[in-house]
This record gives sequence, C-alpha cells and structure tokens, in this order.
Amino acid sequence: MDIPNKVFVVTGAGNGIGREVSRQLLVAGASVAGVDLSEAGLKETARLANAGGRFSAHVVNITDREAVEALPPAVETVHGRVDGLINVAGVIQKFVKVNDLPFAEIEKVMNVNFWGTIYMCKAFLPTLLSRPAAALVNIASMGAYAPVPGQAVYGASKAAVKILTEALYAELLDTNVSVTVVFPGAIGTDIAANSGVALGDASAEAPAFKTTAPADAAKVIVDAVRKGKFRATIGADAATMDRLSRLSPKHATTMIAKQMGALLN
Repeated sequence: MDIPNKVFVVTGAGNGIGREVSRQLLVAGASVAGVDLSEAGLKETARLANAGGRFSAHVVNITDREAVEALPPAVETVHGRVDGLINVAGVIQKFVKVNDLPFAEIEKVMNVNFWGTIYMCKAFLPTLLSRPAAALVNIASMGAYAPVPGQAVYGASKAAVKILTEALYAELLDTNVSVTVVFPGAIGTDIAANSGVALGDASAEAPAFKTTAPADAAKVIVDAVRKGKFRATIGADAATMDRLSRLSPKHATTMIAKQMGALLN
C-alpha cells in the first residue's frame, strides 16, 4: 500500500511503538488518528510529530465496545475516511505463575489485548472494505509462539490475536484489505509501567536481553504495511524463537523457562 495521503488509525499512539508508528506514517505523508487511553500521551505524540491537522487525538478505552464503535464516524469527521488500522495497544501481566494470578489481572489482559483488538477490527472493517485499498495490521508478540513463564495469559492473549489475524487474512483474501500480523520480541518500551506491572527485585537477577528500539520496531511495521506482508517479526530474538519453536517446540519452551525464570515473583 502507498502510504502518502492515506489515513491510518493507530491504537496505543500515546507511547512506545504506537507513538513511533504514528510519527513514521506522518513523516511518510499519511494522516493519523491516534487512539490511546492517555490524553497526555497523545498530546506528547502530537507535539513530537508536529504534523498539524494530519494528526488527531482520540482518547478511548479500547475495552469499551460502545466507545470503539463510535470511533469510525469520529475519525471520518476529521479525516474524511480510513484506509488503514494498526492495532498496537497492549498490556502485559504481573510476572507470576497462573496459579498465583488473580482473575482480575487475567481479565484485564484479555480485555485489552484480545477484546480490544476484536472491537477495533469489527468497528473498522466495514469502512476498510469500502476503500479501493486498505490495510489491517495487528501486533501480536513473540510470546504467541514462545511461551514465557509468568506471562502465560499475556502469551495466550497474543496467540489469540495471531489466530484471529491469520483467519482474517483468509476471510479477506479476495478483498481489497491487506492483513498483517506482527510478532515483536523484546522492545525497549514502558509497557511494564503502563500495564501497572512492577518487575520487582527478581528482575535484577534476570539475564539482560538486547531490546529493539521502538523506532526500529515501527520501521518494520510501516514496511509491512507498504509491502502488504502476511507476517513480520521484530528483533533477532523474535526471529530466532520463531524458527526454533517450529523446529523443536519443547526445546524452545524449556530454554525460555530457564532464561526467564528469575523474573517470577
């Protein structure tokens, strides 16, 4: 898809990867409707982007279905149409085993990561299908295929996003909508703090992993939009575990368990 003069809706636009995706789309000549729970975060994205009316801020809780259903007409009022949807917003869980994870935490993670993505897809698919060319991109996670102890529910939510997106690709094969699923590895964002998760003292004992900068992650996502890719991984860790989890799922799971076990509270 050609990006200049297109209109994209980006969730999680108030920080991290979502902010960088928004900025790079704007630099490429697109308009962006940034969606986030944080009004302050969206204001900072607008300041950094300095794109004038090509960026609009929409303070929305994506777990609120009625609020999400009101988004398409609100965005179209500002920008006239929607050509692409990029679902970046997501949260992680507390680093604890399922046995110790409260149901409230489980529901929060599933509501944001899975139901929020579903609500956004359902709300915007009709308008995307009406365009000559459109893009739908959902951000999953390396955790969707490489299970991390202490992040079981987060991984399950992202595995659901993976299957949802791949099924949408199949359902929309003969349409004008290009569908992409993206699997980031470790990204240098504030997702833990934004998720209300404290890593605790155990994090000091965990091995240090190289992270991908949000701007570099955004480049992969924007490139996937341009090329209409079916899937993309972000970071050497995500690419390596993608291959290993296919070759030997048990070995991949055991290896991650030994590496990440120190993060468990």
